[in-house]
Amino acid sequence: MEQTYILSKVDHTLLSPAATWAQIKKLCDDAVEFHTASVCIPPTFVKQAAEYLRGRLAVCTVIGFPTGYHTTAVKVLEAREAVKNGAQELDMVINLGWVKEGQYGRIKEEIQAVKEACGERVLKVIIETCLLTEDEKIALCKVVSETDADYIKTSTGFSTNGAMPEDVALLRKYTADEKKVKAAGGISSFADAEKFIELGADRLGTSRLVREAKGSISV
Repeated sequence: MEQTYILSKVDHTLLSPAATWAQIKKLCDDAVEFHTASVCIPPTFVKQAAEYLRGRLAVCTVIGFPTGYHTTAVKVLEAREAVKNGAQELDMVINLGWVKEGQYGRIKEEIQAVKEACGERVLKVIIETCLLTEDEKIALCKVVSETDADYIKTSTGFSTNGAMPEDVALLRKYTADEKKVKAAGGISSFADAEKFIELGADRLGTSRLVREAKGSISV
């Protein structure tokens, strides 16, 4: 695969708790230069980034991040504010305690509530695969398939592991065809990225590929 094709599927990401505007601005500049799908940034920078980018690139942010145990009302409020501030894509974390309790109906209702707050914006649902059993992953594929969410996503990148090839393959197998898959966390090379795309990932959450691309240009 061409690097340009892979980069077009990247959400160029910076979600560090200590991120500054100078770092976010640089992230935006690099994303525009390398034609990534979006920048994925903390909610506090969405308005500033949207104003800075002026439509040159989609702004993505996170909801209920990174634990997912915010109340539904808080997640909905976060989503509404993100949209108001200019976010075009939102990545929400589900309540993993509800998964462990088998409360899939509540998870479905919460996803739908956040999607309604998003409107036509893209919603990606983070299920944190590293904390789930195979049966739980399959059940969540069904839950997401039954909502109006656009993507199912492997990971926050803040837990015990990131995207694994077998998880991307599982999500693609058990999620409805019209839903897309995002792999995130631990994608460190174009070889990794290519494998995930071949397994069915339509979007990749990473910061490393742009850095690798920049390094190849400077050589």
